[in-house]
Amino acid sequence: MRRFSDRHSLQTLSELNVTPLLDLAFVLLIIFMITTPLMENSVDLIIPTSDAAKHAVDPAAVQTVAINREGQITFNNEPTTVQQLETELAALREAKPEIAVVIRSHKELAVQKLIDVMDAVQRAKITKVGVVTNPEQP
Repeated sequence: MRRFSDRHSLQTLSELNVTPLLDLAFVLLIIFMITTPLMENSVDLIIPTSDAAKHAVDPAAVQTVAINREGQITFNNEPTTVQQLETELAALREAKPEIAVVIRSHKELAVQKLIDVMDAVQRAKITKVGVVTNPEQP
């Protein structure tokens, strides 16, 4: 504590008051938190329509690849390996160039196994590829 006589002496203040700086930082943080989501949806787009998009893929030409939790691959409900999958898909693409592939993988599957299967589909030169997902339950 200071005595009354010490109050009148002139001393240099060696401490910086950071309270106004913190107030400014928090105000800027709140402003950015409010404005950032508004900036993401600022582009108003109307997606074009097409009659050809409705029937772009023949349902009979869709092949199904499934990968279970253990990483076992099945091609149209037949067990297979990545190398066999690639050769079978390449042969099917030669027969039907409009072939499409749908990949169904388990939720807890390692991502690398899914990427290996997708690479095999790409090496077979198949461009119409989809990954099956379920909508998230609220």
